[in-house]
Amino acid sequence: MKRIFELLIAFGLVALLGGCGYNTLQTTDEQIKASWAEVVNQYQRRADLIPNLVETVKAFAGQERDVLLGVTNARAKVGSIQATPELVNDPQAFARFAQAQGELSSALSRLLVVAENYPQLKSDANFRDLQAQLEGTENRITVARNRYIQAVREYNVVVRSFPSNLTAMVFGYKEKPQFTVENEKEISKAPKVDFGKPAVAPAPAAPNEYTVPAAK
Repeated sequence: MKRIFELLIAFGLVALLGGCGYNTLQTTDEQIKASWAEVVNQYQRRADLIPNLVETVKAFAGQERDVLLGVTNARAKVGSIQATPELVNDPQAFARFAQAQGELSSALSRLLVVAENYPQLKSDANFRDLQAQLEGTENRITVARNRYIQAVREYNVVVRSFPSNLTAMVFGYKEKPQFTVENEKEISKAPKVDFGKPAVAPAPAAPNEYTVPAAK
């Protein structure tokens, strides 16, 4: 009889937890872990391409020291942050990770813009292959980030909603940090680069922010 009573209590607790969102919290939390792992994998894939990209650009445009150093330093900063599964539970650490990745994206954008000034570099087969791999990786990063954003959004709704918010408090489930609008703006912002004196004089063009007035 005692065993039956214990089973009934256990069954009641399971039913109660299920009705209060415990199972949903478990499911959405696992979705976040899976989507975060994919985000990290794709960012690592990009980081692995950078040394070869920098060396290839250096062979044709070694004078672009500041741009090359900017990419190298941004990659080192990204590598100094341990993107563990626990990072998504720490808003400050997550913000540092997102900022570092945004800075690396901007540095890579500047590098590719500068590469446009070097025809031999643009025609190099190795550079074209690396550029294609980088473009594909950036697309994968976007997809992975979107999946993570959606997973966090669903999880956070459960954490904030009644009565699942009570279950969340009991078991220590808290809202998780999200990629912010500022992160997205920083990553998509087109960098302004001082191209300096071109090797070949360009055709006359309408004045713009890079046009320097002729001396009188």
